[in-house]
Amino acid sequence: MVLDGQPGIEVVGEAGDGRAALELLARLDCDVVLMDVRMPGMNGVEATREITRQDGPRVLVLTTFDLDEHVYDALQAGASGFLVKDTPLPELLAAIRHVHAGDAVVSPSTTRRLLQHFAGPDPRPVPPRDPSGRRLADLTAREHEVLLLVAEGLSNAEIAERLSVEEVTVKTHVGRILAKLGLRDRTQAVVLAFRSGLVGR
Repeated sequence: MVLDGQPGIEVVGEAGDGRAALELLARLDCDVVLMDVRMPGMNGVEATREITRQDGPRVLVLTTFDLDEHVYDALQAGASGFLVKDTPLPELLAAIRHVHAGDAVVSPSTTRRLLQHFAGPDPRPVPPRDPSGRRLADLTAREHEVLLLVAEGLSNAEIAERLSVEEVTVKTHVGRILAKLGLRDRTQAVVLAFRSGLVGR
């Protein structure tokens, strides 16, 4: 009800679990899916994986806690980002629009928590290294540097300031990184950085 009254946003369907969401998506068109994580039957991670496998709409995952044990799995499954359920409405609307525009929603606080989760003083087990990580060798030194800053959660503007270059230059580097690594957005770049061991070395 909250979203349906917002300019430029139309809620075209609702589903009670992952399986029902997939069945609904087979019958209608939508641009962004707001996906819960914990649901009966097929959970949000499994549903997200299936949606992205079918090259469906972009998925923005909702979770009760930003340290939810399934958050990393959701990002790995292809989600374009995630938000906690008590996110203020303006931030939720901005996130939906960013995801619709092809961007990813990976907040600095989220990235810091991922760093603490996998590379902190009491690290959790790191997921198996992604074989695709060998593609990192195709990156130039500057692209490698930009990827590390993306993995830290910095925006293009913040990266530009850090490297003393124009923001459009950073945008070009990010585009080339995604193309070389076969990734569709920044979220997948962050996940690859963790899975390849690039972050936390």
